[in-house]
Amino acid sequence: MSGTFAEPHVSARPTLVLINSYTTSAELFRPQFADSALRPTANLLAVEPYGHGRTRAAYPHFTCWDGAIATVQVLEALGIPGSFVLGTSQGGWIAARTALLAPEVTRGPVLLGTSMDFESPRSRESGCWDGIGFNTPIIEEFAGPVDETWVVPDRLVDDVLATAPSGTSAAEREFWLATYRANYAGDTGRRRLRTSTVNLRDRDGLHGRLDDVRCPVLWLHGTADPVYSVPNAEEEIRMFAGAPEARLEAVPGGRHFLSASDPGTVNPATIDFMERWT
Repeated sequence: MSGTFAEPHVSARPTLVLINSYTTSAELFRPQFADSALRPTANLLAVEPYGHGRTRAAYPHFTCWDGAIATVQVLEALGIPGSFVLGTSQGGWIAARTALLAPEVTRGPVLLGTSMDFESPRSRESGCWDGIGFNTPIIEEFAGPVDETWVVPDRLVDDVLATAPSGTSAAEREFWLATYRANYAGDTGRRRLRTSTVNLRDRDGLHGRLDDVRCPVLWLHGTADPVYSVPNAEEEIRMFAGAPEARLEAVPGGRHFLSASDPGTVNPATIDFMERWT
């Protein structure tokens, strides 16, 4: 079952699928659903990956590839013949995999603050974070079962928000604390959170596959992103060698959750990309 959030479909408009980052939910895209310029331009459809928000899998283990397959299945179930796919951080991994798995229905990925590598030594040498060091303690801490009163610790939420928009307000922090507590509660919540963290740490890289992407690619990357670096993005955008256009735009001062920190840049750039390639 997939958690999807959308407005009524208008066939004359392109569809923009929105895929959220690690442990967040469709609420990450509130700035997109509230945009008076973006909403009349595209059908907005937020799809929460397995382990996130209200999405549930029938099996306990899943990967980013499963998230891409589920995204394609959602489009098929809704009768949408093709869409652009915008992904923030891990959403970018899923958006790229969607373009690889279903080129006939993916008009183009919009990649935000992401990486196409695994958590490799090359990645760290390019100025990216140590994802193994960040995620391994979480995986180890949440290895055992918990009772139904358990909710995700506040410190994990704060650690995630530390990579998000700068200057997160007290009200915004409380909003996300409540959202995380609702999404990750009890032993089933603990298991989803742990598996999602395993997916982040142990994912496979796409470097050997990216030249098979045949649709245009737009990549936006914040210069203040503490997780993945602009030099890494500059190297990886060139790997989309088979795309009719693969364009990287650096966003001055932009943070890791670029869709939330800089919607004033992300939304117009996405509109322009869709209009040129629809």
